[in-house]
Amino acid sequence: MDWPGPEELFERARALPAVAGVLRRLPAATELRVALVGGAVRDLILELPVEDVDLAVEGPVEPVVACLGGPARSHIRFGTATVEVDGSRLDLARTRRESYPRPGALPEVAPASLEEDLGRRDFTVNALALPITGPDAGRLLAAPQARPDLERGWLRVLHAASFLDDPTRLLRLARYRARLDFEIEPETAQLARAAVEGRALDSVTGPRIGHELELICREIDPVAPWEALRSLGVDEAVQPGFGLRDPELARRALAFLPAEGRPDVVLLALALDGVDRDERTGLLDRLGVPARTRDDAVSVANRAAEVVQALQRSSSASEIAAVLETAAGVELAATAGAMGAEASAREWLGHLRHLRLEISGQDLLAAGVPPGPAIGAGLSAARAALLEGQAGSREEQLAAAVRAAREAG
Repeated sequence: MDWPGPEELFERARALPAVAGVLRRLPAATELRVALVGGAVRDLILELPVEDVDLAVEGPVEPVVACLGGPARSHIRFGTATVEVDGSRLDLARTRRESYPRPGALPEVAPASLEEDLGRRDFTVNALALPITGPDAGRLLAAPQARPDLERGWLRVLHAASFLDDPTRLLRLARYRARLDFEIEPETAQLARAAVEGRALDSVTGPRIGHELELICREIDPVAPWEALRSLGVDEAVQPGFGLRDPELARRALAFLPAEGRPDVVLLALALDGVDRDERTGLLDRLGVPARTRDDAVSVANRAAEVVQALQRSSSASEIAAVLETAAGVELAATAGAMGAEASAREWLGHLRHLRLEISGQDLLAAGVPPGPAIGAGLSAARAALLEGQAGSREEQLAAAVRAAREAG
């Protein structure tokens, strides 16, 4: 790979709106070292889109926060803050060293230099810093092996106890492997297997694992990291039976999913397929999955097969709608489509669900239909006629509704 020179890399950093906003607000002659760190530096070097901007401050973060306009959120224990600058979210952290009182515990932190701070990173390719202020602004700092591993496309932990100190790094390993299309360095692969086999994830709280799964579900291609989880055995270490058994099924379901659909619901539902029904809700609860996402994912997992069967028995648009309009949203329809009800799911997702009656019960009352069950019968008949393409206009819908209401009366 072609490494950018120092000036070119610094220019790439300054071109980031968030970094430009910070530099406009910090005093021009400041001696304070503020550095772009981690994945943002990695992605600048690789010329990939920078998604998250993390800044490390060599010293207290409060003066920097004050210059930037105040924090949106702060965590005093870790010396961190989140601020918004020109519409971009920035995560700031005081440079520090970390020690773990026990495996899986949150770290104990102490102030340290920017160079020492690199040693607490998860993988060498993320152990990068580019100061944007201070005497060495624009000079790339890298932990040992960071540069050769980035050139080779290897994911390597910084020390042998890395996965034991923080077992959530196992999930991050899967995410970075998929996103960057990097290989896992052989010794790191052995350490990961040993951590999985030694039940390292048991030392971590469920919500921390759930947070990593949430990040995986937000990836541009979220199926690939689930595949990496399976190859590492991490999904089964969360709970036996958990994980994507059929990645291509997941890809088909996500291809059906409309823009407003929730990929996390679909992926979690499919990942629950091998988990006993009576354990599904409890597992997602343990992982700290939000209630709505939990309920919808479990509903999709529990109902998808029966919905597929119902759709395969449906022979008309109104029958398809009757099945899917009582379902748990577009996520269930997309999953059912991927599982064999392709034509019906495509028709409902692409067309039928968007059809809306132009009449209401008030229109039927105005047309002389008396209050009561006949109103509902009329609207149902008009809806069926609309779905079947027999009542596209308001007048046709009203006529169908009045006719059915009078027959029902």
